[in-house]
Amino acid sequence: MESFFPSPFPGVTGRERLLTALAHREPDRIPLDLGSTQVTGIHVIAYQKLRQALGLPTIKPQPYDSIQGLAIPDEDLITRLGVDVRGMNPLNSHNWKVIETEIQDEKSGELYWSYHDEWGITHRKPRPDGLYFSLWQAPLDKPELTSQDILNHAWPRMDDPQRIAGLREKAEAYRAAGYAVVLKDPFAGIFEMAQRIVGMENLLMMMASDAALAGVLFDRLTELKLGFWDMALPRLGDVVDVISHADDYGTQVSQIISPRMFRQQIKPKWQAVFDRVRTLAPHARRFFHSCGNVRPLIPDFIEIGVEILNPVHIRATGMEPAALKRDFG
Repeated sequence: MESFFPSPFPGVTGRERLLTALAHREPDRIPLDLGSTQVTGIHVIAYQKLRQALGLPTIKPQPYDSIQGLAIPDEDLITRLGVDVRGMNPLNSHNWKVIETEIQDEKSGELYWSYHDEWGITHRKPRPDGLYFSLWQAPLDKPELTSQDILNHAWPRMDDPQRIAGLREKAEAYRAAGYAVVLKDPFAGIFEMAQRIVGMENLLMMMASDAALAGVLFDRLTELKLGFWDMALPRLGDVVDVISHADDYGTQVSQIISPRMFRQQIKPKWQAVFDRVRTLAPHARRFFHSCGNVRPLIPDFIEIGVEILNPVHIRATGMEPAALKRDFG
């Protein structure tokens, strides 16, 4: 199937194209991605409409992330678009079969689908045609939270090899076909996941008034990430080109927390994760997603080892592409 974006230099593979760009050399064309990670993905409704617009057969999409309503793009579509990368998504409770329970809101009487995930988090989606699930109940959202509450929480096992079952075979096939291979972090970022566990308001108050308690939570999430990478990268590191992480710190105009708070409480945790990943897979490029205005944090991202920033949120304050190019190359 002919690509919409053919290379002016036939024979250049997607992997070569991406690695050339990441080496700060001009490739034959801009490398393209669609769906290798959640943050480069497409909603199932948009995906079905895109298939229709391209004249591709109507099929039932496979879920990439049922909570966000994202589809796994099929090979016929991403080949048609000339996508250069292929993604690998470790098993987690957002991409295995979501078991939905029908509930009725006690106050409004509205109907919802409810889903309880492996972290103990409850998500809800309006029935019958909600587009995605929203976080409804954080498991440790309670007054007088203690460090023992955090340590005794029923944390999921991230070091279980079943989370990456079959991924090496996929990666080898993608590499043989000339695609760059992206391996995704198994769960949301340290700051974002902490919000889901204790609730956003609680977390922000905790960071401001009891940094030691917030640190217990951040440390536990960091340990889970390190456990995953210690398990996964000895098995997959040699066939992976990019490792993706995500943690949102930006709003449209500023940051959710101050740069000082980020540097004191969260940056050291990410530094530990990036150091471990760099040790286990030194050749793999390090991708980091953080929405909104993260301009004051970009030097910190670079310092911990980020090589790819997603997105360049051009309508957010401070994220003008020309200025970013001037300052960071």
